[in-house]
Amino acid sequence: MTERQLKLEREREEKRRLRLEKEIARTEALSVYEKRFSEKGLIAGIDEVGRGPFAGPVVACAVILPPDRRILYLNDSKKLSEKKREELCDVIMSEAVAVGIGMEPPEVIDSVNILQATYSAMRKAIAALDPAPGFLLNDAVTIPGVSIPQCPIVHGDAKSVSIAAASIVAKVTRDRLMTELDGVFPEYGFARNKGYGTAEHIAALREYGPTPIHRRSFIHAYL
Repeated sequence: MTERQLKLEREREEKRRLRLEKEIARTEALSVYEKRFSEKGLIAGIDEVGRGPFAGPVVACAVILPPDRRILYLNDSKKLSEKKREELCDVIMSEAVAVGIGMEPPEVIDSVNILQATYSAMRKAIAALDPAPGFLLNDAVTIPGVSIPQCPIVHGDAKSVSIAAASIVAKVTRDRLMTELDGVFPEYGFARNKGYGTAEHIAALREYGPTPIHRRSFIHAYL
């Protein structure tokens, strides 16, 4: 290796080191709530995805991250590429102390409304955790009917590593499900729109009508 090549390699290594230090510092900043409530025991982050789509379930996730080691690059799932979400989801599922997932289908959403269905999915996600948490960090909401102490954080998926992890797993879980459902109902483009009300989706609704996975309370204006 020439002197110039050695210099370039040293420069690249220094840039990698600085990027890693920056990411470690960012992750530490996102752990402030976890540290604040650490005396409460295991901390679970709670988030959901799928409140707005015309079709498919609302999905909630609860994640307890290991308190003694970092998972880098966690962030609000909407700020990550699909590839990065998939990679991080696998890491979270492998390294988390516990992961719980809860869902409510379209018929429940239509029956009780999307907010109550979201609360129900969150309660299911919390109940699926083993071991149980001692404290909950929630993205924006206070979940009714839960005895575990909780703290709602506005934009929590961008402020807490636990909530960010939950947002990633919830997003990946729902996206994978909607991609599978695209094979059952190929006319609606679910693999692309994930059930959201895109122009393609609305056109298909008008041409083919609703499927069993559509939320009737969301789509009546388009039929």
